[in-house]
Amino acid sequence: MMAGADKNEVIRLSGIGKSYYIGKEEVPVLTHIDLSIREGEFVSIMGPSGAGKSTLMNILGCLDRPTRGSYLLDGKEVANLNDSELAYTRNRKIGFVFQSFNLLPRLSALDNVILPMIYGSLFKKERKERAVKMLESVGLGDRINHMPAEMSGGQRQRVAIARALINDPAIIMADEPTGNLDSHSTREVMEIFSKLYEQGKTIILVTHEIDVAAYAGRHVILSDGHISKDIRGPLP
Repeated sequence: MMAGADKNEVIRLSGIGKSYYIGKEEVPVLTHIDLSIREGEFVSIMGPSGAGKSTLMNILGCLDRPTRGSYLLDGKEVANLNDSELAYTRNRKIGFVFQSFNLLPRLSALDNVILPMIYGSLFKKERKERAVKMLESVGLGDRINHMPAEMSGGQRQRVAIARALINDPAIIMADEPTGNLDSHSTREVMEIFSKLYEQGKTIILVTHEIDVAAYAGRHVILSDGHISKDIRGPLP
């Protein structure tokens, strides 16, 4: 862990920038991001469309590499990880929840949740038992054999959360997880995130909805590719 870092710090971004190129023209998306997140924090990332929220989430989740800057995850420089180490990190340390659920339509709820365990060391019976318990924990014990098309948006998102949790990651990253949900399903999903936070999970949530962000205890506001505000406590 870097000198001077908090021993409970799980994420530290220093001078992170991300640019894309159109021909020879550089188009910056993130300009200079300095951000530290401690173990067990519930952080929302907010900002207008085009502010760089999803780009930042992709970098945090090791789905994309920054153009410049340093990203320490559990004290290790992500830039030094090879592709297989990045894949292991994504599978074991981080659970992802996306707005579009990203479930495989031809697999049941149970098989979607089992999927991240396929390359692990558990036997088939153990994987199934673990997946059933995880689906039960999100209130879907009676839907384990349903296909995604047979479930509501809220149920599909709960399957996605169960899948994200199946390898017991320390960090949950959610990108607009309630964007396709009605108000009732939004409350159900956010209550699950609140319980995970109470259990000690680190949660990073991208959202443009103030009522959803209110579940978090800290709010990082992006504007034009940089952090304009970092608010601890309730949103003003």
